[in-house]
Amino acid sequence: MRSILVAFLLSVLPLMADFYPPTVQSSVAGIKGRSVTLTRAFPAKGMSGVIIHNYGKDLQAITSYLRYNSGNSGTLIHNEPIQHDELPAVKPKVRIHDKVIGGYLYNNILLLAPDANTYARITGSANKNWIHPDLFAMFLSQEGDQYPTKDNLQKFANEYQVGLIYIVQQNKAILYDPISRRYVSQKAISGLPAKGQFPFYMRLGKIKAGWFSRKASGTYYQLMKSIR
Repeated sequence: MRSILVAFLLSVLPLMADFYPPTVQSSVAGIKGRSVTLTRAFPAKGMSGVIIHNYGKDLQAITSYLRYNSGNSGTLIHNEPIQHDELPAVKPKVRIHDKVIGGYLYNNILLLAPDANTYARITGSANKNWIHPDLFAMFLSQEGDQYPTKDNLQKFANEYQVGLIYIVQQNKAILYDPISRRYVSQKAISGLPAKGQFPFYMRLGKIKAGWFSRKASGTYYQLMKSIR
C-alpha cells in the first residue's frame, strides 16, 4: 500500500510543479526581423523573456523583450526596458550571443482572488514573493482606473517588477504573463466562494476611478474572465 502511495505522489508532484513555469537561461542564436532563434526552449508557450546585452567591464543591461512561441523560436515584443543613460546604445538592440532570461521575475506574483480565505490558501501553498493586491488597488486609483485590464496590468508589472498575475477564475486558476500578454499555465481549483469581492480581494475600500474612466460593473468572476 505504501509503495502504491509513493508511486502516486511521484506521478502527481511533477504536474503540480509545472503550474509555475521555472525561470530559464538561454541566448540568441539568430535573429531575422522580429523573429529570434534561441539556443534553449522555454518551459511554456507564451512566456516572456528579457534580452540582456553585455557591454564589457561587467556592464550589462536589458535591451529588449520577447515572447516565446514554440521550439526554439520567439518574437520581439514592444515593452520599453529601463533606460541606462550611462551605457552606450547598442545597434541593433538584439545581437547573436546576447543572454536571454525566460520567465524573468516569475517569482514575483500578484494574486487576484475572490476572498481573503482563497488568498490565504493560495499564498500559503507556494513559496513565492506574493505582491499584495492592496498595492495594485492603490496603483489603479492613481491611474484613475477601477478594474484590471491588460494595459494597467502591464504598466503595474513594469513599475513594480511583477513577473506573473495569478488569476482565480471560476473553478480554475490561471497564470497570466502581463509582459507577453499570454496565459502560460492553468489548473483546476476547488473550494471557491460562489461570489467574490468586487473587483477583487483587497483590504482597502472602493477603488476611486477617474472622472472619465469607464465604471466597473458585473461580478468578480465575470471580470476575471474578461481579462484576455
